[in-house]
Amino acid sequence: MMRYLYVITILVALIILFMNCIKEILEEKGIKQIWLAEKLGKSYNMVNSYVQNRRQPSVEDLYKIADILSVDVRVLLKKS
Repeated sequence: MMRYLYVITILVALIILFMNCIKEILEEKGIKQIWLAEKLGKSYNMVNSYVQNRRQPSVEDLYKIADILSVDVRVLLKKS
């Protein structure tokens, strides 16, 4: 349990310190934001705010996005 909490804490810190590169991944794969929003169960506006780095997805959503886009979660992060 402690290891799990440690991993979550590290991921939260990474999300805060890093911006996401969802936009780049979507462009590489030719995927539209509306499609990702539907698969993720979020509004287009929410996904657009992730893509534009106005908001960062939760750790849970970050893992969901990585799974939907078939990429490692670390690929979605870049240093801000």
